[in-house]
Amino acid sequence: MDGIIALNLFLVVIFIGLTAFFVGAEFAILKVRMSRIDQLIAEGNKKAVIAKKVAHNLDYYLSACQLGITITALVLGALGEPTVEKMLHPLFERLEVPAALSTVLSYGIALAVITFLHVVIGELAPKTLAIQFAERMTLMLAPPLYWFGKIMNPFIYALNGAARLLLGLFGIKPAGHDTVHSEEELKLIMAQSYESGEINQTELDYLKNIFAFDERLLQEIMIPHNKIVTLNKDMPLDQIIEVLNRHEYTRYPVIASGETNHFVGFINTKQTLTSVAAGREFSMNTFMHPMPSFSERSPIKDVLIQMQQSRVHIASVRNEAGDTIGMVTMEDILEEIVGDIKDEYEHKDLVHPPKKLKLV
Repeated sequence: MDGIIALNLFLVVIFIGLTAFFVGAEFAILKVRMSRIDQLIAEGNKKAVIAKKVAHNLDYYLSACQLGITITALVLGALGEPTVEKMLHPLFERLEVPAALSTVLSYGIALAVITFLHVVIGELAPKTLAIQFAERMTLMLAPPLYWFGKIMNPFIYALNGAARLLLGLFGIKPAGHDTVHSEEELKLIMAQSYESGEINQTELDYLKNIFAFDERLLQEIMIPHNKIVTLNKDMPLDQIIEVLNRHEYTRYPVIASGETNHFVGFINTKQTLTSVAAGREFSMNTFMHPMPSFSERSPIKDVLIQMQQSRVHIASVRNEAGDTIGMVTMEDILEEIVGDIKDEYEHKDLVHPPKKLKLV
């Protein structure tokens, strides 16, 4: 084989590989999730740092990919087709094919072979790999693409500038990598993730509950006043223990004598019984804690935040007139996300067990 033909074939292989590199890089940085890249950076992955630089400057590096693809395509056209033609020419001479027909056939076969290799190996295969393995491909291809972008900076800057001027005439601005999804789009992504097996039914239910959680009000989940077990502020210890033994709750609202529609506080039975068991003198005032109060129209999410900040697990619920109409616990709120929470006090033989005020 002629040395020049061998060299040209080697260059054709190189430039098809370069085409595959630029196509794979282009699709990988478009497909990769930035949240995953940030996670890899937190884990100390050095390649992820460069990948983030590339993905955040999407407009620039997509231009770099396009420039690379264009250059490799032009070189393949200049080298590939003439090389294949030269390889076929002796064959047609032996077959005594007329010169005019030989030229047409050589050109047509050369064009078909180079196009096939360019499309299949240089474009379709790397595109499929980049879409299926976006994270791995991005980490592998981002560093060389980053340095290619540095070397070709003047050309990319000039081409981008020209493109911006053209698009500016139509009021179009370059896009970044980050895309904001609407709530409906996120729900669709959740459904697709479940159907593809990426998340299970429980995880899907949790995510659905989180979206619904943001819209719900306290009155929808509160325990009504007539189902609340209370303790009287003046109740002696033996009667308190009798109530605790009968209901086995963790926290009890406390009312003052004659004020059934107002909670003066609550007690934690774990704290109270531990102190009594240690032989300390019992006093309701000693163990009573302030009980926050919220309007029945308060959003659940706001109540959760305030209860977390004040580090309380129980609160009263009032109506517009200021009367206490119920209460809510941290467990009630969390159940809106994770579903019903069972504990060892909810016996199997109870069809509708009473609501427990449990430790959360």
